[in-house]
Amino acid sequence: MIAWLVRRLLQSAGVVLLMTVIVFVGIHAIGDPVAILVGQEADQVERARIIAELGLDQPLWRQYLAFLSSALHGDLGTSFVYNTPAIKLILMRLPATFELAVGALLLAIVFGVPIGLLAGLKPDSAFSRVAMTGSILGFSLPTFWVGLMFIMCFSVILGWLPAGGRGQTETFLGLQWSFFSWDGLRHLFLPALNLALFKISLVIRLTSASVREVAPLDYVKFARAKGLSPVRIVGVHILRNILIPLVTVLGLEFGNTLAGAVVTETIFSWPGAGKLILDSINTLDRPVIVAYLIVIVCLFITLNLIVDILYRVLDPRVRLGANA
Repeated sequence: MIAWLVRRLLQSAGVVLLMTVIVFVGIHAIGDPVAILVGQEADQVERARIIAELGLDQPLWRQYLAFLSSALHGDLGTSFVYNTPAIKLILMRLPATFELAVGALLLAIVFGVPIGLLAGLKPDSAFSRVAMTGSILGFSLPTFWVGLMFIMCFSVILGWLPAGGRGQTETFLGLQWSFFSWDGLRHLFLPALNLALFKISLVIRLTSASVREVAPLDYVKFARAKGLSPVRIVGVHILRNILIPLVTVLGLEFGNTLAGAVVTETIFSWPGAGKLILDSINTLDRPVIVAYLIVIVCLFITLNLIVDILYRVLDPRVRLGANA
């Protein structure tokens, strides 16, 4: 286990290093942030001063080595626009994106797993056909359009939920969270539901397909023959054996949700890291863009590692294969 973990960590470090090269070269190949920062009225002396101050007068390879040296010490650069460490800006905004992604994932589990179970246990029923049709709609409808319809319906027409913003927050572990206040939860529900629609559809179809695959197997038939209750058969013998694909998909989708919350955060004016990166792209704030991508890649790698560890906990065959 320790040797496997060390190999994974070395592979992860290589992936992060390669990503920094690709991102650094790609970001520095497009646009001129100085033109945005100083405007068109600035003279050449002012432009030269800004370029030297930001270190943009150095060759690209030297800029990258300086960035890599600083990154190894935890410094991912200073924002051109906010004049604040880029990592500090991202960590200030990340809790908002994190709770939005967690809310979306919880909604996907709460709605997707029970609906998928019922649809898989009774595949020929009207409920199953409605669930499968609804899941196709969840895949097909654009996120931005659904978000606008949510605002129109639940905020403008019915007035049940707020149209945007984060609402009242409470401090926990030194960070501001919407989970711990009723007003924050009201503001969180619509953007989380908008972000969760695709995940709910995915979980419904995956759960239904897994149940239909597992239900006819011999150990399930044997459990029925022993006279076990349907609840125990479903909860112990079926649900436990479909957890592996669910853990895989939900683990990876959580990372995708963190990285793909930009549209939802923009529609609902949610002050998360996704909105920050969109603003940074518009102003060509290179340090923030690079730092954000590094943080997202590290989160993806961490989530993949957690999923692999859960594999070994949930499936004895994986542990036996590793020991062999």
